[in-house]
Parts: sequence; structure tokens; C-alpha cells
Amino acid sequence: MSTGLWVTLTYHDADAGLAWPKAVGFTESAIYRDDADPAVVHHAELSWPGGGGIMLGTHQPRPGWPDQAGTGSAYAVTDDVDGTYEAALAAGGSSLREPADQDYGGRSCVVRDPEGNLWSFGSYRGEG
Repeated sequence: MSTGLWVTLTYHDADAGLAWPKAVGFTESAIYRDDADPAVVHHAELSWPGGGGIMLGTHQPRPGWPDQAGTGSAYAVTDDVDGTYEAALAAGGSSLREPADQDYGGRSCVVRDPEGNLWSFGSYRGEG
């Protein structure tokens, strides 16, 4: 696993949760399913081409965690904001903000995935 920031998300339908990020450019690094019920994903890792990635799994109630899936958000850096936006919509996402140039630099958009997680895709790499 590479170093850096990894976002964690949960999904009611973990297989759909795996498919949607792959449609926008993530690649599967690892997946660990429940032996008794393969539909349950205990842990999965998907890598982003620019570094880092996401970890996800089937939503399981846990003390102190949000009581529902689809409550996360992520920002992924990409040089192809418009292409990633189109891929996200084609994979079932809904647009919250179309690609646009930003005053602070770069170009970005925001899409909600099929379970409600918010995804920002942008070319801005930060000041650091």
C-alpha cells in the first residue's frame, strides 16, 4: 500500500461501491470478503492513479461511526476533470457541480455516487 491519505467509505451494496470508483479511474488493489457471505466486503482498497486511494467495505453499525452508508466525501486530483466527471455520470453518479475553473486555481467538479457519497475531482494539487 502506498503512503499518503486514504479516504474510507462504507456502502450498503459493496459490489456497487467497488464498481463505481473503478468506472472513474480507481484500480482494485485488494478485497477481503466474508467467507460465509461473499456479498459482505470486510475491507477493499482501490488506488488512485495520482497516489493514495480509498478503502471501503459493507456498512456495519459501529459505535461512534455514522449510522448510515453514503455519508463520506473525497477529493481526487486528476488532470482530466471533464473526462472524469463524464465517467462518473455515466456510472450512475449525479452532478452537484459541473466542471469549472476555480478562483484559487485549477478546475473542479462535484458528483454524488449512487449511495450518496460526495466526490470532488479537481486539478488543484494544494499549496503544500
